[in-house]
Amino acid sequence: MIYKLFLFSIFLNFLFISKAQAYIDPGTFSIIFQAIVGAIVAGGVAIKIYWHRFKSFFKKKDKDKDEEKLN
Repeated sequence: MIYKLFLFSIFLNFLFISKAQAYIDPGTFSIIFQAIVGAIVAGGVAIKIYWHRFKSFFKKKDKDKDEEKLN
């Protein structure tokens, strides 16, 4: 029941919408750009760290097998 009231109020809000008389200043786009670039760089670093851990996990097993063969 509450969600129907909520959806109805949103519908009425869009029905009687008026002009906002607002603007987006140029600094907003640079902040959005910085956030996108930061997210991409952080994702790349996270992938690099976990890829290194993944590779080193299997390298340890290979080294252990090589050491057993030598002994």
